[in-house]
Parts: sequence; C-alpha cells; structure tokens
Amino acid sequence: MRIGFIGLGRMGSNMVRRLIRDGHQVVAFNRTAEKTREIAGEGAEPSFSLEELVKKLQKPRAVWIMVPAGDATEAQIEDLMGLLEPGDTIIDGGNSNYHDSIARGAQASQRDIDFIDAGTSGGIWGLQVGYCLMVGGKAETVEHWRSIFETLAPPDGFLRVGPTGAGHFVKMVHNGVEYGMLESYAEGFALLRAKQDFGDLDLHAISHLWNQGSVVRSWLLELAERAFDRDPQLESIRGWVEDSGEGRWTVDEGIQLAVPLPVLALSLFARFQSRLPDAFGNKVIAALRNEFGGHPVKADEPAAAGTRP
Repeated sequence: MRIGFIGLGRMGSNMVRRLIRDGHQVVAFNRTAEKTREIAGEGAEPSFSLEELVKKLQKPRAVWIMVPAGDATEAQIEDLMGLLEPGDTIIDGGNSNYHDSIARGAQASQRDIDFIDAGTSGGIWGLQVGYCLMVGGKAETVEHWRSIFETLAPPDGFLRVGPTGAGHFVKMVHNGVEYGMLESYAEGFALLRAKQDFGDLDLHAISHLWNQGSVVRSWLLELAERAFDRDPQLESIRGWVEDSGEGRWTVDEGIQLAVPLPVLALSLFARFQSRLPDAFGNKVIAALRNEFGGHPVKADEPAAAGTRP
C-alpha cells in the first residue's frame, strides 16, 4: 500500500523502515529536512511540506502521524484537515490523550475524513520485533488499512479495540501498568543491592536467573539484565525518571471512575520523587520523627549552586 508518514524520530523512522522492508510505498515528511533525506536514501519517497506529501498520495489517502502528543500533533492534524479530502484517513500513532482523539475524530468526521488512533508500543526495538498496536476507529476503515498495521505489528500484535479513542485509552492503561512493573523491579533490585550480609549480590546474574522460568520473567527483566551487564551498579546513570503524561492520565481516570489504582498511583509519585535531589517532604518527615520520638536527623549538605534544597 501507499501511505504518507509524518515524524521521523527514533520510532517513526524505524516504522517507515519496517513498512518499506515489507514492500509498502512510503511518502515521508519530517520538520527537519535532514531526516527526510536520510530515510529517502533507504527507499522512502521524500516530501518537504505537507502539501507535497498529500499531492504524492493517491485517493483514498492515509497519513500516519508520529510526533509528540499535544501541540505538535494538534498542529499537524489541523494542517492536514485543510489538505485532505473526504474518504481520506488520518492515523495518530503517538501517545495522545484519548479525549483529544475522540474530539479529533469528531472534527474529522465533519469533513468526511476518517480518523484512527493507534496506540503504539515497542520503542526502539520495534523495527526488529514489531510494534504492539492498539487501534481505535471505524471497523471498515481499520480493515481497509489492515496490511499497514499487520506489517508494523508482530503476529497477533495488532487489534482494533473499539471506536475512535479506544486505541489511545488502551495504550494509556498499558503505560500505567508499565509504571507499576518498572517500580516493582526498581524496588526489588534496590533491596538486593542494599543487603550486604551476602557480599555484593550480582544483579546481572540474578536478573538473568529470574528470566529462566521464574514467574516474574519478562521483557523488561531482559532489558534489566542488559543494563546490569553494561553497568553493574548503574553508576553512570542519574536516578531521574521522567513521565510522558500517560501515567498521570491513567491515575486521573481511576479517580474519575472510582477504580482504586494504588500501585499505579504510587509508581507515578515515585517518579516525581526521583527528580528531587533532597525532597522537602522527606525533610518534614525527618523533622517530625525527631520531634515526637527523638529520632536522629542528618545534617543537610550545602546545596549546589543554582539548586533549591
């Protein structure tokens, strides 16, 4: 099939490569022209404006957007709305909020343009193993572009989960679950590292061991094994953990639906905690424990220049 593709970052460029490898024709566009030229050297047809991209596609057109969620996605969709025609399809493969996807689907429908929200998981490994695709949209529209989804996904790795918005909702919950899994591994390895009675426990060897038939084996644990192999004590990494927003949305959804999500919520707050070199809240706890129980406190170290203690 022939498809337009916007956004050639780490995931987007590999998705284009996977499509080309399976015989699809891809018209590619990126805001940075160098990336467009780079992927053109690997078989994509380059375009250097959205107008050029749309002109190079035949009706019915499909354009996959793979740019950061929020303003960047909104701008691309708004511009495409003015260029596409009835019967064309916009596919948003980023991490958009599902509420935004529902609204964008309604906006597109007013112009008889189809909208598909494709929650995409796989990261930088997708080129090799495929991308898990959680797809929302009209059944007939998704079916029409099935070969695109099947090329990008591994066997059984693509599913239409429901109408517009459902794809990004399922991806949001997926990422919330990911937060909890990451936090549980993090706490487990932190405890192993802290226990000195048995010498320095080999975290690389233990992560490898746990992947051999253990009930906690997983791809994330395989990645932990790789990380500990490169840097056994993770000394080259600062413990700063960012969040993409989907963990927040998941917890908020739990609040709205009165569904208890204690593990997911605490794993999100743990990420916030990771960004504070000396969290003030922890100082409050230490001070109160000293006040009511005489528990010892440690003297604060001078703050680094430009930081707030």
